[in-house]
Amino acid sequence: MVGYTSSIMRLLQASSLVLLPAALAADVLKTEGFSTCLEDAQIRVNRMDIAYDKASNQVTFDVSGTSEREQEVIATLVVSAYGRELYQREFDPCDEASKVDQLCPGKCSRRRLHVDLILTAFTLVPAGSFSAKGSQSIPSSFTDRIPSIAFSVPDLEGEGKLELKAKEGGQNLACIESSVGNGKSVDVPAVSYIAAGIAVAALGLSALGALSASGQPGASTPSPSFTEVMFWFQGMAMNGMHSVDYPPIYRRFAKNFGFSTGLIPWGSMQTSIDNFRKSTGGNLTEDSYEYLRNATLVYSDGSTANTTNDLARRGWELVIRQIETTVNGTDDSSNSTSNTPKFVSGIQGYIEQYSVPEANTFMTVLLVFAIVIAAVAVGILLFKVILEAWSLFGKFPKSLTTFRKEYWRIMAQTITNLIFLLYGVWTLYSIFQFTHGDSWAAKLLAGVTLGVFTAILGYWTFRIWQVARRFKKTEGDASSLYENKETWKKYKIFYENYKRGYWWLFIPVIVYMFAKGCVLASADGHGLVQTAGQLFIEVVMLALLLWSRPYDRKSGNWINIVIQIVRVLSVVCILVFVTELGIAQTTKTITGVILIAVQSTLTVILAILIAVNAIITCVKENPHRRRRKEAEKFRGLEDLTPLDGRTSILMQPTGYKPQGQKRMSNSLGPSVYEPYREQGLVYQNSNSNLLKGAAPIVRERTRDSYGSYDSRSPPPVGRQPTLPTVDLNGRRYSAIAR
Repeated sequence: MVGYTSSIMRLLQASSLVLLPAALAADVLKTEGFSTCLEDAQIRVNRMDIAYDKASNQVTFDVSGTSEREQEVIATLVVSAYGRELYQREFDPCDEASKVDQLCPGKCSRRRLHVDLILTAFTLVPAGSFSAKGSQSIPSSFTDRIPSIAFSVPDLEGEGKLELKAKEGGQNLACIESSVGNGKSVDVPAVSYIAAGIAVAALGLSALGALSASGQPGASTPSPSFTEVMFWFQGMAMNGMHSVDYPPIYRRFAKNFGFSTGLIPWGSMQTSIDNFRKSTGGNLTEDSYEYLRNATLVYSDGSTANTTNDLARRGWELVIRQIETTVNGTDDSSNSTSNTPKFVSGIQGYIEQYSVPEANTFMTVLLVFAIVIAAVAVGILLFKVILEAWSLFGKFPKSLTTFRKEYWRIMAQTITNLIFLLYGVWTLYSIFQFTHGDSWAAKLLAGVTLGVFTAILGYWTFRIWQVARRFKKTEGDASSLYENKETWKKYKIFYENYKRGYWWLFIPVIVYMFAKGCVLASADGHGLVQTAGQLFIEVVMLALLLWSRPYDRKSGNWINIVIQIVRVLSVVCILVFVTELGIAQTTKTITGVILIAVQSTLTVILAILIAVNAIITCVKENPHRRRRKEAEKFRGLEDLTPLDGRTSILMQPTGYKPQGQKRMSNSLGPSVYEPYREQGLVYQNSNSNLLKGAAPIVRERTRDSYGSYDSRSPPPVGRQPTLPTVDLNGRRYSAIAR
């Protein structure tokens, strides 16, 4: 059994996790919170911090609690890893072979602890309030049984359970459960920063693509775009909100992407929201920021998590070398901080990892959204002021003219795009507020904002459908949604990346986001229903993408189809975590590692594609600019009329180039020649039936330096039409109009 578990841990270490952080601590095993597994226990634990340092073979502990009376006890210790029991032992703390002084009343001798794992140092005194703090050495013959891999695997799934029974009668006095970790985790701020950096890079690339298009109708942005990247991050965050038994390693991995859903840990904001809830009917007894700061989250699988990310707690400096015990209320017990266990699961378990109480969730997202909107508005207005100041002292690039004239439209479209981006998450948190909130004002705000956002998206959807219908009636199709410049500028944010025949696909996308948020929030607490519903929604969306392949660029089709396939596979993996299916913990852990590897790999691929697209955009010639140059080059030929001299059937097949004629260049139009000098009536003795000069049938229209037409300039000499000669009294004449 031990060998089987060791092989699992080796698999965890060998897995190529792209986003796996570096080690955060030395070779240390320590407890990570605790919970009581016995109601009405006579011995209660208020504080418990225990750590084992492999380098020094020292167990350092800090425990405090209370006991109703003094009595001798028998302790039973059970240690398990990845769902399998590795160690079980029953011992007498007063026995000389495994003596623990603080569990043996009336005796003050101090002896070393001779047990296999560090959890045997749950030191308690059996009378009144007590505390024990210090360190003890453990012989190497016992510590050698701990696999070395246990010190390096991130988010180690070790658990310890200690039961205390009365030596006389066998009555249960206390039961304590605790997770054991090594200080290494995939939940580190660096992962969130990297993910946020990828999103910012995608935003910059989308802005660069829009700038290079310069408002060209029908121009799509390269994939992955900012919207696609944020949808991907939101999907990974929502994968961690199901009411299932996640392996701790995957739960903490999913936590890194909560920023994409608006979850930002901010203590002062949470305190303000608590005060707002208190004044509007909220109950802060067990649902407040201060309560969470001193709580240990306990999940359905028995694993625990602290609500703070204090690295000092992970490092656990081992400096105490002497045992200090206190009985009946001395400084140690009075100053100790109690971590209250709080049982959580589902959306609440995901949210409260950020020290955000479940009743504060919607207000947190609302305030973050308001801050982002304010920042966008201030940024756009500030840039407008900069352009106005620039215009007073110089000439700014022509590509910024549209922004200067239409900054209000750009601001409105940016806010609408943010609403579209957060609509699924907003639906999730609004429904969660309705079902778990306690403040009438917060519920009212949730209902109003969800209604407003739905109305805004519904209005834009109706307007685009209305315009497309009008174009179909007048022109036969809806291509003008892409070709009409004004229409394109107004509505492109919803369909700019889709093919012309699939402009409507943004409507199923809105329904898809709404359905995901509804199912996840309304079925909270029912993991099987949540997962089955999410799987159905993802499969339908995948089928739609495979059937339509709606994206204008081939790369966009492939990237989005691959992302959707990974979403479907992710939900299939979450089915393994469903409690009702009863799948073994080892299988769940392996599935979680595979899921992390797949999602991390796809995230890295998206980052690489963003970098490649940025390089291509900067180096490759802009196709829209090239087409504009070609259009200017042939602009003169596009303006021909039936009466234009260049279309006459009487034109000479070859051009005539008289000596001394100079060609004049015009940077904004086709080349023109010097004016043709008119001639008088010419007598010809020749038998030729063609004339050297003739009056033009119609004058050529040429462009002046400002791009307008000038009808006063005659056609070039080499392109004159010919007229028949006139025979008068035996002489041939040609009539030239003056």
